[in-house]
Formats: sequence, C-alpha cells, structure tokens
Amino acid sequence: MAIFPRPVSPKSALGDFWSYFRQQRQHKWPLLGLSVALTWVIVWTFVIDANTNTMPTRNKIIYVESWDANRSDAAIILQQKIDFAKREAALVKQQKRMQGYADAFGIEWRDEEKRNTAERKEAVKAINRMLDDRLVKAETAQKAAPGADAAGVARP
Repeated sequence: MAIFPRPVSPKSALGDFWSYFRQQRQHKWPLLGLSVALTWVIVWTFVIDANTNTMPTRNKIIYVESWDANRSDAAIILQQKIDFAKREAALVKQQKRMQGYADAFGIEWRDEEKRNTAERKEAVKAINRMLDDRLVKAETAQKAAPGADAAGVARP
C-alpha cells in the first residue's frame, strides 16, 4: 500500500523542491530565512513555556523574623503599626509608578484616584484608630499585671 497518492512519489517531490530552489528568484532566500526564524521562535516558545512553573525551586531561602518570646502585647502592636505604615508607603509608591504607566498609555485615572484616595485615607484612619485602642488596652493591662498579657494570661 502506497503512502503517497499515485502521481506523487518522494523522488518526484524532492525533484520539485530542488527545481524550485534552482530558479533565480530574489525573494527565495529572505522568505526561507524568515520561515526558519518564525519556526524557531514558535518551537523556542513552546520549550520555554514547558519549563515555566514546572521546574522545582531548589535552595530557596525564606527568612523569618525571630521574635523574643517574652515581648509584650504593646511591643507587638507597635510593630504592627510600623509594618502597616511601611505597607502604606510601598502602596503609594506602587500607585505612583502605575499612574506613570497610565499616563504613558493615555488612561484617565485622576477622577478614580481622588475617590479611592479618600476611601483609603478613611480606612487607614480606622485601622490606626483600632491599633491605637488596642495599644492603650495592652499598655494598661501591662501596667496592671506586668507578667500577664492583655487577655490576662500569664506569660512564661
């Protein structure tokens, strides 16, 4: 049983291929180079995609802050306030960068930014108020019982 149809054979297909390349055409070599380059880009994209998120991450070091086991609730809350302020500063910095991108692409962001900034300021005030209230409670509990936390549980 033949693989190719009756009038076509591998010998005649190769003959047609070589006869085409023997002809003098100006567009022949640039098109061949372009087709090889595009094929290589497609194959390389599949190779890269196959390795994305599939390779195991080795020797990834995760740093964890070590805390004193005897630190007070007030110290914990103060650290939360510091971390929250750092997070807010990083968020503002990121927003400024994204606003620059929006300006570059002609995206209008100023109206939404005013509204979102006002809402964000209210949320930050509420979180800071909550942390301040917890800090006051922790400090009063610490003054009342120096060896206990805010819940009244004695620390080791």
